[in-house]
Amino acid sequence: MGEICVVALGGNAIARTGKEDIHQQFANTRKSLSTIVDLIRDGYDLVITHGNGPQVGNALLRVERTMDVIPPLPLGVIVADTEGGMGYMIEQSLQNRLRKEGIPRRVVTVITQVIVDHDDPALKRPSKPVGPFYTKEQAELLARKFNWVIKEDSGRGYRRVVSSPIPRSVVNSDIIKRLVEDHIIVIAAGGGGIPVYVETNGDLEGIDAVIDKDLASAVLGIEIGATYLIILTNVEHVMLNYGKPDARILTEITVQEAQDYLEDGHFPPGSMGPKIEAAIEFIKGGGRMVVITSIDKGSEALKGKTGTRIIR
Repeated sequence: MGEICVVALGGNAIARTGKEDIHQQFANTRKSLSTIVDLIRDGYDLVITHGNGPQVGNALLRVERTMDVIPPLPLGVIVADTEGGMGYMIEQSLQNRLRKEGIPRRVVTVITQVIVDHDDPALKRPSKPVGPFYTKEQAELLARKFNWVIKEDSGRGYRRVVSSPIPRSVVNSDIIKRLVEDHIIVIAAGGGGIPVYVETNGDLEGIDAVIDKDLASAVLGIEIGATYLIILTNVEHVMLNYGKPDARILTEITVQEAQDYLEDGHFPPGSMGPKIEAAIEFIKGGGRMVVITSIDKGSEALKGKTGTRIIR
């Protein structure tokens, strides 16, 4: 059995603007596979997770614009729907790529439930960006029309935000681990997984929220005994003072340094913050290393050639 990597694809890898049609999303998915295929060639066993912020935002907008004629769906079900649809895109695209390259590996998507705390204070403080970016004027108009909560997203524009509780455990992690141990490539915890809580009688019940996919990836990685967590995003390195004249690239830092920089406010909550938090949790939970880099640089970064590595 090879070492296990959890590879977290950003939702923007598939829909960069939130306005792409399905053909563009498939094309983007195919372009996002280079790191994954390189890691498979190198002998790693993989779990692939992915974001779904643009897709969930669009699905919510469709629900809200048709709720007078079609019964609305709760946010948890929308997460499940996008997890299935995006898992299908990644699974089929990867199956086709592996077949063309003569790599005899199987791929499967697992619709994943993730347990959260029903009393998590985050459920009352919307913070997770979903959907496309808007100008301030567009955002204010939509907020009034649909009763949205809108926040500026790291200087890139305005987005809707929804509640995002902390993931505690993954319901399906034992099944995912068995599949990975059989060298099956698993796509799981899409969009952070479907948020559920445990009733007093032990039943699972859905909750109207989304979970950060990087934090869910860290929890899943810990539970399946992963060695590495690779977070693929839209930048090649984590930086201090990002966007400022004194910006500095971080190539390798310890988990304590990551914690210190986070507490000093270097990593915004809507951007790099959750990725650093996920890295800290993964390493404290037993992982060996976290790599944060751009979508096409993951395997190089794991070898120390680029990206940012967070270690014990």
